[in-house]
Amino acid sequence: MTMTGLPSLGSADAAPAPLKPGKRCDELFGLKGSPTKTLPGGDASRAKNLWDQYGYVNPGMEFDGLNPTQQELDAAGKDYKKYPHTDPRRIYARFNAQKQWKDFGDYLTKQYIPNQGNDPRGEAFEKKVVKEMGLTGPDWICQKEVYFTERDPNTGKLVRYKRVLDAYNKSTREIVEMKSNGKPDRSQIRADKAWARQTGWKSYKYTFVFGEEQRSEARTFMKDMKDAAGKDAAGRDRVKSYNFHSDHKPQAPARAANGPYRRSDPFLSNGAGKNAGSRGGGNNMIRQSPPTPQTLKDQIDRIRSNDPTGRMPKGPGGIDFSTLDLRYIGKPVKGEGLNYAFSAQQVDDEYAAGWGGQEKAQLLSDAFFTWLALTPDKFWVNLNPDEPDRVMDAAFGKTDAGRVLLEADLQMKHDFFKAMDPKTDLGKRFWAALPKVNGRPCFTGIRNWIEPGTASVREQDGGIYILDTPLKLKSTPQDFATNPGGEQICNPTEAERDEAQRVIDRMIVPEVEKTINADPQYADLRRVYTARVAAEYIRQQDAKSPTDYHKVINSDNVTKWPLRAPHQGWDKNELFQKYRKIFLNGEFEYDVDTAEGVMVYIVGGVDFSKQPKRNMDPARFRAENPYKPRTAQFAVGQVTDDADQAGYVMLGGNTAGRTADDAEDPTPTPTPTDKPTGKPTDTPSTPAPSATPGGDGASPTPPARNPEGDLAHTGSDTPIGLFVGVAVVLAAAGGGLIWWMRRRRVGRS
Repeated sequence: MTMTGLPSLGSADAAPAPLKPGKRCDELFGLKGSPTKTLPGGDASRAKNLWDQYGYVNPGMEFDGLNPTQQELDAAGKDYKKYPHTDPRRIYARFNAQKQWKDFGDYLTKQYIPNQGNDPRGEAFEKKVVKEMGLTGPDWICQKEVYFTERDPNTGKLVRYKRVLDAYNKSTREIVEMKSNGKPDRSQIRADKAWARQTGWKSYKYTFVFGEEQRSEARTFMKDMKDAAGKDAAGRDRVKSYNFHSDHKPQAPARAANGPYRRSDPFLSNGAGKNAGSRGGGNNMIRQSPPTPQTLKDQIDRIRSNDPTGRMPKGPGGIDFSTLDLRYIGKPVKGEGLNYAFSAQQVDDEYAAGWGGQEKAQLLSDAFFTWLALTPDKFWVNLNPDEPDRVMDAAFGKTDAGRVLLEADLQMKHDFFKAMDPKTDLGKRFWAALPKVNGRPCFTGIRNWIEPGTASVREQDGGIYILDTPLKLKSTPQDFATNPGGEQICNPTEAERDEAQRVIDRMIVPEVEKTINADPQYADLRRVYTARVAAEYIRQQDAKSPTDYHKVINSDNVTKWPLRAPHQGWDKNELFQKYRKIFLNGEFEYDVDTAEGVMVYIVGGVDFSKQPKRNMDPARFRAENPYKPRTAQFAVGQVTDDADQAGYVMLGGNTAGRTADDAEDPTPTPTPTDKPTGKPTDTPSTPAPSATPGGDGASPTPPARNPEGDLAHTGSDTPIGLFVGVAVVLAAAGGGLIWWMRRRRVGRS
């Protein structure tokens, strides 16, 4: 639908230009002979089993990856019209002629390329709706122009509007307006309401067909339209909506399939395959995600200033990238790349979320390669006050995956402290439940560590759906040589020690484990575990037949996936010293009901050497995730709503820079426009090869290589010897405690 407000009418106004009568919809779209159908009654949503995708050619995608020098930009000038559409200088000149965008890469990916797809996308969606909703036959007319006037309530002057009806039925007096996105045209809202109020159109019924899930903006618009149009003689709304739900999937022109500007992106890509580099709508969306909330706002404002109609494709705004995680990888076929899909939560407010996507996706990708490159005997961190030289493997310590594990270890200590706080209801009940020695709560040192729970996956059609990746908190008694000061509050018997541990396991461990699996501060740890599941799957597939990742697996070379900004200067030893300071000086002081002392707690450890998983049986998978296979495949090409999980989207790509449609000839190839806008087993794998975790010294010898695929099995239930460095130390009451407390107080003054 197009509607335009024209100048106010006066006595000397010229007559409007002749109206275009429109054309039969089936003739306009080449659909003559397609069956005619009846529109759905009332507000309706397309059944989930009918959700699909439609493709179209976006000519701008030919230039995806274009990266000019400043000299090339300057030489192009600002007069873009002198260059043909196939000349990249036309794009350079258009960039030079605008003021909103300062970075060419931003302009290209966030403005120019999406704009070039607007008209082809709209036409493809309208053709699909006309065909599938049956808007065919002699009575359905598309693109008919109408004029109407309304007196402006503020000025009293008459305003003439022109409206282009997407489709209307001459006999049933039904009008269908088609919107390929899930929002109204912002520039036309005022005129839309005026049109709905027109007396001359009161006998008509209006159906708004949306191609995407309606968000708050569209819901408000539909309410306003219903209020403006009122009800028919039978008391039914004259305006209704139909959620057609079909995702758009842009394709590059055929000539650009292996073009010189092909973009190479890093996510899960090993630089192998037909066209190295990820490609896909989700990948593009992540690439558009700016780093901060402010840069997101600035980006949305720039796009809106050049897109008054609101026709631009769904941007990263509204996608909560803090929830981004890897949920699907396809069958790794050598030379053909790897299909993959992320999942993320969606929110209504596009300004509230949409930033930080590149950082989260890069962490997932780097962790994936870290788990492939390093042998599993290195997948541990060790905060043990007795072992400052064995914090973590040297190579592991140079990766973000290693950093995340160690930082999560320290965070877990802090959260363990908080759960024990006697000022809370849980903490009060915990101290009361502990065994008592001379009336004082008593337990000895403990070590705690985080390890993977049993992942819930479904291996199917050569790929794997990662459905759930829980983490577990483990706890056991342990003594330490390092003395944090003070006197031990008690010397428990073995029975008292075991009873104290049972209290900890029953009350504290579940609470902290819940935090680890849900709170934002552990989101990166959860992402790293998901990457671990995905990498282990690739190891297993590579053992059957070499993949594009074959040379990476067990190479012990992680130089391509280093610590990234803003963590390049991160040092594991600095974090260990921070931990040691807490161990020696304490972080929390608890006044327990006995009123006999202050108690200091230090706990920790993370072990990812095992990766147990349970392959969900097919019947359960189909029952709980009936649409997941389809959704994951759609997500490889474009962002799509997750039909199995309300409020979530899936988005992905292909690591070899290809899509399922690359073998096709996506014709016709339109000319760019210059519109200004802007799988089952219930047991873990076999134990890992015997090895002593290496600190900063020599690394353990990796297992012998198998030329057909060096699969390192994981899943031992025997703890790796040094991954647990944990303690809870209770400072005793009496003279030693008083002296210790004074020393601390002086230190704080």
